[in-house]
Amino acid sequence: MLNLFKTTGLRFTWISAIALILDQWSKQAVVSSMDLYQSIQILPFFNLTYVHNYGAAFSFLYDAGGWQRYFLSAVALGVSLLILWWLRKSPREQTLLPVSFSFILGGALGNLLDRMLYGYVIDFLDFYYGTYHWPAFNVADSAIFIGAALLIWDMFVNKEETKDE
Repeated sequence: MLNLFKTTGLRFTWISAIALILDQWSKQAVVSSMDLYQSIQILPFFNLTYVHNYGAAFSFLYDAGGWQRYFLSAVALGVSLLILWWLRKSPREQTLLPVSFSFILGGALGNLLDRMLYGYVIDFLDFYYGTYHWPAFNVADSAIFIGAALLIWDMFVNKEETKDE
């Protein structure tokens, strides 16, 4: 079993663990020091704003009546299991792809844990310009974004060239 963590993409699951720990730590720091909907200006374009997100990204399905908690949890669990399976199957030679999936896994698990424990995801990072606010997000969402960006980068950097025969 230990050999799998040396010879496959599972060797990068430490990234998932760090993302999960930072996510949960930051959320608990916000919950313990702020009131719900409280906003603290940090920079002229950035606030810490404590909110609950009952939906998915950008509060999609936030008012769906409660079933979305279980649906989104099932999706996150399924994606996490699929990523773990893929990491186990990925060869040692691959680096960027398993790193990107490890970021996504850590973020998915962070938000899944919130959904299972509270029924919502804790968000608090609030970027804005003038009166336009980007939807609040958290460290787990940031890890998912980093993983997705690395996936896109991998598509361009590690493009397999096809040869005409």
